[in-house]
This record gives sequence, structure tokens and C-alpha cells, in this order.
Amino acid sequence: MATLLYTTYMLMVMLSSSNICFAFPGFSFGWGVGGGGGSGSRDGSFGGSGDHSFGGSQGYPGLFPEFYSLSCPQANDIVMSVLESVIAKDPRMAASLLRLHFHDCFVQGCDASVLLDDSSMFVSEKNSGPNSNSIRGFEVIDEIKSRLEEACPETVSCADILALAARGSTVLSGGPNWELPLGRRDAMQASLSEANNNLPPPNSTIQNLITLFRRQGLDEVDLVSLSGAHSIGMARCTSFKQRLYNQDGNNQPDSTLEVTYYNDLKTICPKTGGDNNISPLDFESPARFDNTYFKLIMWGKGLLTSDQVLLTGNVEETMFLVKAFAEDDALFFDQFARSMVKMGNINPLIGYNGEVRKNCRMVN
Repeated sequence: MATLLYTTYMLMVMLSSSNICFAFPGFSFGWGVGGGGGSGSRDGSFGGSGDHSFGGSQGYPGLFPEFYSLSCPQANDIVMSVLESVIAKDPRMAASLLRLHFHDCFVQGCDASVLLDDSSMFVSEKNSGPNSNSIRGFEVIDEIKSRLEEACPETVSCADILALAARGSTVLSGGPNWELPLGRRDAMQASLSEANNNLPPPNSTIQNLITLFRRQGLDEVDLVSLSGAHSIGMARCTSFKQRLYNQDGNNQPDSTLEVTYYNDLKTICPKTGGDNNISPLDFESPARFDNTYFKLIMWGKGLLTSDQVLLTGNVEETMFLVKAFAEDDALFFDQFARSMVKMGNINPLIGYNGEVRKNCRMVN
């Protein structure tokens, strides 16, 4: 059955999307110019069409896994050393670092703009609605950057640190590994307005999710697989309270919530107060990256509206994928890796664009 599902799914993917890139060698599908981003990489030298390959990677314009092989060959080892220590003390940090990469790439592309503090030139994206009092892990990125600056000064970008930390956090939580194209450079500005408008809110409808992902050059396959990052981590009460008490403006709960789960959530998240109380996105294995997230959605136990609508939103492709990933964890792992590579290629700064920050919180 799993083999049949996999075959059907792969046929569907190839027929429905020309923008899939496979994260592992042996496949010849490429993105052409621009990768996952709607506007392509921000370097005009890669204009035209076709599949650009660098250093053996499969069509990642300007990015390739061996980017630091000579200038800082120990870069990933340094990242992993910090992550192993941090995640051993605080397993939740893995999800936070994975989320940081996501929140970076959906605003201006994968350029570490999310890490910038307020300055006289711009307001930090940290102040946006989706990020304020929510995203965390900045001090971990600071520690990684400090270690890398000692070993390889002014070499490894903050944008690449976010990508490496996201992959490392996934692996250390039991999730898949993938070949990671590198070579991103860091933005010299942030965009509060893009952070407010481009990041999917937790009460999103399925159509809103699809629209926001397509804006970044990501399709429904990427939407469902990347939502699987909610296999790990926690969410604040404020992000799902509406589902418990006033989902449709009629003072009634979300009818798609399984009753026992609904009653459990009410004890965590009272109608009044408790907005900063937290609940696992996957209550069965909150620190282990696996496909239980999709099984919970199948049982009406997705925590956020944006989780449950992948099944209940009446979009055939997302419904099919939730069921397929719930049945086959290997299928989910494989597609998650591919979609992470694709997301990591949204509008990167490459070449002489941007800079390599010495301090991830401020421009040089």
C-alpha cells in the first residue's frame, strides 16, 4: 500500500509542478533561474533560462554545498557542536531554530533579515505581529556566529548559519538530513511590512496558506511537507484560543476539533488569560521529528487552524498529502528535505550583493 501511495504521489508531483527540485543526487529535475523564489536570486548575472549547476548541486543558482569547503571546511561541525549542546539542554530550541529559517526566507528571501535589530535605517522584523514575543533562538545564532568568526573571520554568512541550524536541528530531533546548497549573503535592511504580510498566521484558511506559499514560489506539496515542521515545538495559547471559544465569530469552538483534545486544550488555555501558556504542536512526540503530526491531523487533533485545514480545507491535493504522509514517514522525510532545499533558495543574495555580517544583529 505504501509503495502504491508513493508511486501515485510521485506521479502527481511531477505532473502538477515543474518547480520541484530533489535534494539528493540522481535526479535531473531543476528549477532553472530563481529556484523557489518568485523573483529569483538577486543577482542579474544568472539571467536567462535553464538549469544552472554549481559544484555538483542540482540547479541551485549561485548556491552549492561545497561553498565553504576551502574557506571554512569546519563550518558545519561548529554549527552542530553548538546545536548539540543547546538542544540537549532545551529540546524545544530545535523547533525554534527551524522556525527562524522559515520566518527569514518568507521575508525578502533567505537573507538573515530576521536577525537584524532596530536601527536608524529600519524597524526590525522582530517587531512584526507574527514575530513579536514569538520567535526565539537569536542567542544561539549569536553563539554559532561567534565561534565561526573565531575559526573563519568574515566568511560564513548569517543567512547560511540559519540554513545550517535548521538542518542540524531537524537531524538532531530525529528527522531527515539533506545536501544543503550554501553561499547566501546577508541583507543590509529588514522589512517590517513584509514580515507582517508574508508570514502565514495560525488561523489561516487553506486558500490563504496556498496564496502565501505560492507568493514565495512554493506549491501545495511544499505547503504540506513544510507544515510537518510542526512535528516538533510548542505554540502559545494566543495562537489557538480562537479555535476553542470563537472560531467563526459565534462564540462556538471549531467543529473540526476532536472532543477529548478540545477539552484538554481548554485546561491549558482558559477563555480569559493564559495567552502565553504553551501546548505542543504534536502532543504525542513533541521533541521527536516524525510523521505523528499528520496522524494527529487525521484524528482531528491538529493544534492550529493552519494545521487542521490541510485536511479539512477541501483541497484535494493537500488532503491526499496529509493522508500519504501519515501513512509513510519515509515519504514525508524525503519530501520535507526536498522542500527545505527549495525554500532555502527563495531569493538569496549571492555574488557581490549584500554582505557577510560580523554580527548577525547589525549590518557591518
